[in-house]
Amino acid sequence: MTDLKQKIIEFKHNQNFGIENFFISSCNKHVLDLLNLWPNWERKFLNIIGDNYSGKTHLMNIFLKKFKGIKFEATFLNNDNLESIKRYQNIVLENLNNNIDEKLIYTLINIIDQDDKYLVVTSKEPIAELKFGLIDLKSRAKNFLMQKIEKPDDELMFALILKNLSDRQISLDKKLINYIIKKIDRSYRNIFEFIYKVDQMSLKKKKSINLKIIKEVLGE
Repeated sequence: MTDLKQKIIEFKHNQNFGIENFFISSCNKHVLDLLNLWPNWERKFLNIIGDNYSGKTHLMNIFLKKFKGIKFEATFLNNDNLESIKRYQNIVLENLNNNIDEKLIYTLINIIDQDDKYLVVTSKEPIAELKFGLIDLKSRAKNFLMQKIEKPDDELMFALILKNLSDRQISLDKKLINYIIKKIDRSYRNIFEFIYKVDQMSLKKKKSINLKIIKEVLGE
């Protein structure tokens, strides 16, 4: 895609994270269905795997709104957080990777296990495949139930493009959206980045998004 050389002022846009704004397809329905079965899971530890922008945070917001709980960013987990989880049955740990305090994560898992709580961890890679240095944490990681959000199909791509445009208060002809689907790589990140770039290009040129702008962003 074409890089934007001219600096453009950033404007915040609204993002809607309610169940009514979550688009269900064969890529993610199995994950939502399992979350809705709480507390009747096979295990109390669940790992939801998905690429950036695949809807993991959206799913967690839906889950916590329905079943209550508390959410932390894995990288910024601290000892104070360990105290706060005592009041909640459901704990969500988002964006787990190798840039974490392994002993703290291990302690968190132990507390949740001992207190008979539920833990949902989101990550790009399966938690069992992350290269932890702490042997005990490696062992714990094998006990998670895994659910993966698959790459988007055409139906979900259309919905995501429409949602991202709507969040920016942009409307686009259906034919142009179908053209975009055929041209960009099938990934959540690419959808997000494309919408960002085409929006910025439109602002820079002071024109509505059209086929010419779309092709320019795609590098055609």
